Amino acid sequence: MPTPRSDFLARVSARGYIHQVTDVETLDATAAKGTITAYIGFDCTAPSLHVGSLVSIMLLRNLQQTGHKPIVLMGGGTTKVGDPSGKDEARQLLSDADIAANMVGIKQVFARYLRFGDGRTDAVMVNNADWLDHLEYVPFLREFGRHFSINRMLTFDSIKLRLEREQPLSFLEFNYMVLQAYDFLELARRHNCILQMGGSDQWGNIVNGVELGRRVDNRALFGLTTPLITTAAGAKMGKTAKGAIWLNADKLSPHDYWQFWRNTEDADVGRFLRLFTELPLDEVARLETLEGAELNDAKKALATAATALCHGEAAAATAAETARRTFEEGGLGDALPTVVVPRAELVAGIAAYELFRRAGLCASGGEARRLIRGSGARVNDAVIQDENAPITMAAAGTGVIKLSAGRKKHALVKPSD
Repeated sequence: MPTPRSDFLARVSARGYIHQVTDVETLDATAAKGTITAYIGFDCTAPSLHVGSLVSIMLLRNLQQTGHKPIVLMGGGTTKVGDPSGKDEARQLLSDADIAANMVGIKQVFARYLRFGDGRTDAVMVNNADWLDHLEYVPFLREFGRHFSINRMLTFDSIKLRLEREQPLSFLEFNYMVLQAYDFLELARRHNCILQMGGSDQWGNIVNGVELGRRVDNRALFGLTTPLITTAAGAKMGKTAKGAIWLNADKLSPHDYWQFWRNTEDADVGRFLRLFTELPLDEVARLETLEGAELNDAKKALATAATALCHGEAAAATAAETARRTFEEGGLGDALPTVVVPRAELVAGIAAYELFRRAGLCASGGEARRLIRGSGARVNDAVIQDENAPITMAAAGTGVIKLSAGRKKHALVKPSD
């Protein structure tokens, strides 16, 4: 890509957000001349987004910070169909009530990253159910269906990969890219939106929208995708052995969120600092050159900056201090994840493996047993080796019991009254 003239493309290019762009030179010239409006869609499949969506959220934030207008499109309509991209099986169909409840949880995230309002560059949030729910099937097919080539649709990754794996693809799911293309046309008409952005798996869907706008309204629309974010080990971003890394505090505590970033693999530190924080690029360059034990300082900087964006500076500072006390001073750390168990059970004693499972430090009893057998489990900083050893009130001398799985995962157990 040639050196961008617009602040927006220059910034997101330098920080590693760009994978593909349609007609990049015209888009760059348009963004350099004045304010453009762009959108990203988010389906409502869960009550919170996780860090797999964070590149898209940060992209919208960078768009706004460079003088442009972001649209957050909530998929109240498309969630009823289900995006086949990256999936071998159809997504579970949700009820209208489930979708509405999920939307409430998802909306909480965006207020932390974007400024909403009625101003020229203020973000707006819209719901595609407002137009998709009212489409009439035959008129829609006659007006828009003729602009889509089945031959071409079969070549897009979201469809092609499913068929190559010989996994079933329903006609319902096949319609998803048509509806997403129509979303782009609606937003262009309603909000003068000229750019759709999304992950690399959305390229085919985005191109369809660009072409639909040209064919139906003779509009010049553009598409931009971000690279698929995986860790240096090849793992998909946002998933861990304990589950998804949610962006809502009621789904994942700020402490656990901070710890996720602190545990970043060495090879990912520089890339993640560029994508998930707003630290200046010269500071990022300095941090990623650190080696050995000093690289931990870069990981702490990443964790604190990313947590501050998602949960606020106070929560980030508390999480960082809790980690310092826990890891560097051996303290308990009041903000560690806490599980409450009935006092009566602790009086009788709970098997060590079961308590580790309940505390969320292990996904199953079997995993907890293996952890203990491998000398990776500690109770109040003392290694335990008997998976069936009863943990009792005697261990709660300070009012709580500290459990540790390895060196980086900790939880507190508090007896209830």
